[in-house]
Amino acid sequence: MATAEKVYLPIPPPPTSHKDDPRAVLSKSEQTMYEEVLAHFTHVDPVYVIPNIEKGELTEQEKFWLSRECLLRYLRASKWKVSGAIQRLESTLAWRREFGLYDTVDAKLVEPEAVTGKEVLYGYDTTGKPACYMIPSRQNTTEATRQIQYAVWMLERSVDLMEPGVETLALLINFGDRGKNPSISTAISVLHILQNHYPERLGLALIINVPFLVNAFFKMVMPLVDPITRQKVKFNPEIFKDGFFTKDNVMKEWAGDCNFEYQHDKYWPGLVSMCEERVKTWTRNWKDLGAKVGTSEWSYKQTTSPKVEEEEKKVEITVTVTPAEPAVAPLVQPAPTVSEPTANVTAEPSAATEVKKEAHEAPTAANSHATTSEATFVAGGAISGADATAGDSSTAADGGAAE
Repeated sequence: MATAEKVYLPIPPPPTSHKDDPRAVLSKSEQTMYEEVLAHFTHVDPVYVIPNIEKGELTEQEKFWLSRECLLRYLRASKWKVSGAIQRLESTLAWRREFGLYDTVDAKLVEPEAVTGKEVLYGYDTTGKPACYMIPSRQNTTEATRQIQYAVWMLERSVDLMEPGVETLALLINFGDRGKNPSISTAISVLHILQNHYPERLGLALIINVPFLVNAFFKMVMPLVDPITRQKVKFNPEIFKDGFFTKDNVMKEWAGDCNFEYQHDKYWPGLVSMCEERVKTWTRNWKDLGAKVGTSEWSYKQTTSPKVEEEEKKVEITVTVTPAEPAVAPLVQPAPTVSEPTANVTAEPSAATEVKKEAHEAPTAANSHATTSEATFVAGGAISGADATAGDSSTAADGGAAE
């Protein structure tokens, strides 16, 4: 039963469920390929510069973005081909500058797109993925450029809400009701961005109240979608019975217990400040770890600064307590040694992770389309396309575009 008390603010991420870095273990060949990509972006003689970019030396923000996990995401998306991963990473580095992610596209610029709550980051699935609700019927603008900027800005904020060991998001798309829809060209632009610059970011897509035309579209494309992405897309799912979410993390419109109401003047500053504080902490930790390309997100996303943690360890180790009698144990034991996460772990048991172990040796046709397929669902929810909500709703049970 939904709680009577209304909620207006985003929920902070729960503590990570991972005890160790889920990306710590690579095969020998994967490690070699990763090191080749890392070496490309860290060579100093001459210093690395982004090709065909004026003042192409990497900025601090770009080095921060080029984390170990980022390089691995692009390697997986490139089927573990070093040259392909490097090319895609350099393309994204150039695009992020051109798009203005570091100096132009900010909360103030995109806020007019957010006033109706057509996209809301709220809650987390059972594995810690941030949940992004997309409600196309709340479309409130016609300016294509800013719509695209807003979609990207929200995607960046979902990344800010990912705890250590979490790299993907969950989409909850509700096509109920009718509303204005942007042009197909806008949807295609968003699709292109997602496909090329946000690989390996879709963890789950849950879709309800699918209109006739959207249902027909999914019927047409689902047979072409690779099996890995297809497993992530669920039409009219039973999200609690299937174990995707717990009710305390889901809005009442999706049969959850959260009586969330979007009030822009409360939600928006709450989301912005939460994300800014998290990135501020991560950046400080990253600098304490050396401010290098290839620094692990697992390390810099920890709550305590590595520098502070090390100082605390030194203080604890220097404390000496002399026992009153030889037979009495010391009251204070030496602090345990703090070490980096070990490599004796396995990857998070998602479908995408299961296949990455062998992707570089025997890539399949399905894997080659995974990134494109994932982007299709994100773009479809964020923009939905012209006249996407026309017609009556169809469900999977009615012969819709279910799995």
